[in-house]
Amino acid sequence: MKTLIQSIQKYWPELLILLVCGVLLGIGISEKKGYHMDELLSFELSNAEFTPWIVPTQPQGRLEKFVLNEIRGENFTDEVKKIGQTVKDVLKNRGNSKLLSYQADVYPEPVWIDKEAFREYVTVNREDDFNYLSVYFNVKDDNHPPLHFMLLHTVSSVIQNRISPVMGCAINLACVLGILLLLMKLGRQIMILIGAGQYGRVAGDGAALLYGISAGALSTTLLIRMYALLTFFCVLLLEIHLKKIYASALHAEDFSKKNKLLILVTVLGFWTQYFFLFYCLTLAAVTVLLLLKQKRTKECLRYITRMMMAAVIGIIFFPFAISDVFASGRGVEALGNLTKGFSGMGIRLTAFGRILGEASGMLCVLVLVLICLGWGVLSKEKKKREMWIWTVLIVPVLAYDLLAAKMSPFLVDRYVMPVFPLVMLGLVTGAVGVLAKVFADREKTGLRCTAVILGFLTAIQLLLPMRWQNVYYYKEYADQEAVAEAYEEIPCICIYEGVRYYENLPEFMHYEKTLLVTMEELKERQERESFEEIDETAVLLKKKIWRPEAEEALKEYGFSPVKVLFSSKEEDGDEIILFGRDR
Repeated sequence: MKTLIQSIQKYWPELLILLVCGVLLGIGISEKKGYHMDELLSFELSNAEFTPWIVPTQPQGRLEKFVLNEIRGENFTDEVKKIGQTVKDVLKNRGNSKLLSYQADVYPEPVWIDKEAFREYVTVNREDDFNYLSVYFNVKDDNHPPLHFMLLHTVSSVIQNRISPVMGCAINLACVLGILLLLMKLGRQIMILIGAGQYGRVAGDGAALLYGISAGALSTTLLIRMYALLTFFCVLLLEIHLKKIYASALHAEDFSKKNKLLILVTVLGFWTQYFFLFYCLTLAAVTVLLLLKQKRTKECLRYITRMMMAAVIGIIFFPFAISDVFASGRGVEALGNLTKGFSGMGIRLTAFGRILGEASGMLCVLVLVLICLGWGVLSKEKKKREMWIWTVLIVPVLAYDLLAAKMSPFLVDRYVMPVFPLVMLGLVTGAVGVLAKVFADREKTGLRCTAVILGFLTAIQLLLPMRWQNVYYYKEYADQEAVAEAYEEIPCICIYEGVRYYENLPEFMHYEKTLLVTMEELKERQERESFEEIDETAVLLKKKIWRPEAEEALKEYGFSPVKVLFSSKEEDGDEIILFGRDR
């Protein structure tokens, strides 16, 4: 107890920062009501038992059907026996085995899917909890590795039979709080390495606080995808490298020692998101060049060997990564963007620069100017160690930003989320480094001045309106889902383009049953008997569906509009209309 009290007394500023940022981000999570389509895809890939995609003409996946009919048994022993028989059959008969020749039920037209089926797509129950093999097989057909989906499946297995923003955001919040701890450590390491160790605590705490209350940290917390975990591993990878630099520079320790954590983090980052390679490979390249420049050849070779070991381990346990990168549609698109030269790079970099400015509250622009002016005036002769540190900090971030701008399919913030804390760290430590030089002979005055400036920037960060104007809240969706709850006893017809019906999966868990159709499929549908049993139906018109055309198509089935149940305030939002049978 005494040790705990002493730790609290010693680290109360850090604990206060974690508490304040945690509360603010928690408030943001409580405001999130709806989901981006990809967020609901995260839940489905994590929780749908061997069914990676919802297909209106094939509600049950081939592998799911096989598992339910051929593997699922009365008890665990029975299931193990059936798995053994299946393995023997595959080894003996290969393509003619029952597993590989099994056929799913595929219908010529979209079929009605009941609410329980949708619930099974995105939630977990006792029959499929902690089923990581299902997650692995689901994501092998996606363009992302499995780690985040397995974590989300774990949370869903603990909190069963429901879906909630908190379930996904809790993972992100833990990652962001972990990032804050890493920024605190990194600030101390950097300031010691540049010869201003007395400023280390204020630099690390300042970087953590300014990032933790930023719009970028809030977005990273709210988006239920793998980008918070990706950001955590990028920052952790930097911390490992700087710790090794710190040990080798100040304690004459071999740089290539203590590499187990380096290998583990590299593998886990690779299993999280392939954009991790942008940062990891560039950081590794910078490290190798710096070691070679210092003629530390043996240490460099050991470092390269460890990184190659990490690559081999990552691919062995998830070999589908190769096809994801080089053969999948998204992978081919990204590689194609890379080969197109510098066409359009100005627009893309400007877009990501604007995103970075919004994520940091535009503080980055002000601080960057101050750093440039300060270093230009004060730093005529830079030590080699300082150049090493700034190179390791700056070059991988710039390379990641350039590669993300070049290869990203969309110009959205998720692809540059790992840059947010790294840029904040570089800006704060750079600015504090300038102040340390200005007040070189007046340490106490310099520390007070630094604290005041960081406090002022914190106040600005909290007061900026963009801090709370986040696109990932989807507050309007609460009203939309309430309509589905109120009309849960009637069916729903969702008329869509593309696959945007994924945005509405929580609604479909309320309606009695749902028919997912395009306008063309509705007009040309041959099966009409199921419509004759319906007196009322909620018709969900997705974006870009023209209402008069939908009314005309439904008139052929004997339905007329009764009233509008929901109409989005957004120009291209959803609309829900109650239709009744003509009498």
